[in-house]
Amino acid sequence: MLDLNRLAALRELSLRGTIAAAAEAMGYTPSAVSQQIAALEREAGVALTVRSGRTLVLTPAGQRLVARAHELLDTMERAEAELHDAAAQTTGTVRLAAFQSAALTLVPGALLRLRESHPGIRVVVTQSEPGAALADAWAREFDLVAAEEYPHHAAPHYPGAERRPLVSDELTLAVGGPWADARSIRDLAAAPWVMEPSGTSSRHFAEQRCRVAGFEPDVRFETADLQAHVLLIRRGLAVGILPGLMAEHAGLRDSTVPLEGPPRRTVFTAMRESSRLDPAVAAVRAALEAEAADY
Repeated sequence: MLDLNRLAALRELSLRGTIAAAAEAMGYTPSAVSQQIAALEREAGVALTVRSGRTLVLTPAGQRLVARAHELLDTMERAEAELHDAAAQTTGTVRLAAFQSAALTLVPGALLRLRESHPGIRVVVTQSEPGAALADAWAREFDLVAAEEYPHHAAPHYPGAERRPLVSDELTLAVGGPWADARSIRDLAAAPWVMEPSGTSSRHFAEQRCRVAGFEPDVRFETADLQAHVLLIRRGLAVGILPGLMAEHAGLRDSTVPLEGPPRRTVFTAMRESSRLDPAVAAVRAALEAEAADY
């Protein structure tokens, strides 16, 4: 019988592309992962990998086995969840990934709710950008993800993933200092801007809004840290587009100007369908939804 841990090692190689990346994801040394895959090939009796240059790639047999490995790991996850459910125990560790504004606003309140309602659940929270977090959840590094989608920027979809909305969050202009009297984005053509790094959906959304208004934004500050955005805007050093959750958290509601639309981002939770029966994961998701309802 094929060893499930060795199947997981082959699956990680398929997902990550290199032995080193698979080892890092699994918390093993590269030599340990290589040994696991070599042992699996001996068990299978066929070549599962072939060397291409300095890397290993899967053979057709290896690719077929990885597809089955997804199914087997899902089945094991469901079996473990059913055992927990049968024992009526809402305990265990839930690995939650959340992007920054959710981590600052929704997650703390959800954790306080869980401390009262399910003290046996241990939640490990990692701040992670939505694209990476969704990929890592599919790779089983996280059990639950709080992610976001900006207008016309769909977050990646993965097979066997289930999504549920949390918040429809309005996107607004945030202004201060010399630009405190601005009434529309067109009034900010000469203002310095703070935006997230290039390549992010929020950056593309903000740049497109400026361009549609007839100007190229003067981006003086580039950072993924929305708390830095808030500080620069509050001090009158820059203007920017903030999601409602962050503006509310920072106390900047009185310094915001509506955008035409108004545009909204969608905040949602995502998890593997195989995790649906896990009562601990379900409890964490429910706590996030209860906290979101207050917003």
